Amino acid sequence: MQFIRVLVADDHTLLREGVVALLAADPLVQVVAETSDGLETVDKAIAMQPDVAVVDISLPHMNGIEVLRRLVRDAPRTRTLVLTMHSEEEYVLHAVHAGAYGFLLKDSAGRELLAAVRDLAAGRKHFGTHAAHVLARQVVRPNVPLDDPYRDLTAREREVFGLIIEGHTAKEIAKRLDISSRTAENHRNHVLAKLNVRNTAGVIRYAARYRLLR
Repeated sequence: MQFIRVLVADDHTLLREGVVALLAADPLVQVVAETSDGLETVDKAIAMQPDVAVVDISLPHMNGIEVLRRLVRDAPRTRTLVLTMHSEEEYVLHAVHAGAYGFLLKDSAGRELLAAVRDLAAGRKHFGTHAAHVLARQVVRPNVPLDDPYRDLTAREREVFGLIIEGHTAKEIAKRLDISSRTAENHRNHVLAKLNVRNTAGVIRYAARYRLLR
């Protein structure tokens, strides 16, 4: 029998254990790992290469959208299902851009979660009713750009972004990253320009809007 190997990532223990119990009740599913933060999720996914990763967006240390990007790059055989309480349109679009194979809200029925896991394991995408409606609206509004400037940041700029929202100055960023103050300031300016914000407060507001705060 070929099991569907699944990793479950959620920082809320009770909810994570409930998802694990639901999946484990399916004789075709084998939960190979549980994680509670983004960095641990990436590390275990790379090490274990599960067929499906069920990932929440709001994870500590590394948010679920960044986890998605890392898994696409470093664990390409793993297909990711986003399971979240956040129904805002931008979360669906961010997840799809980042490489999600599926998107469900946490109020979905258990049978739909099982169906989604099976679909992803078979190479099919699975978007719940809400996510499907969001994506359908994009189809009928083809001239409306998907607002995801964060994806255009380089790896170094994302490091700088993270340090900015932690409250570090350009000089402190330079010291943390072992680069010159001028280089740190240049990276900071590039981040502000790409996110279309004017100052540190704007970066923090952007991070809060898209739940990129650590």
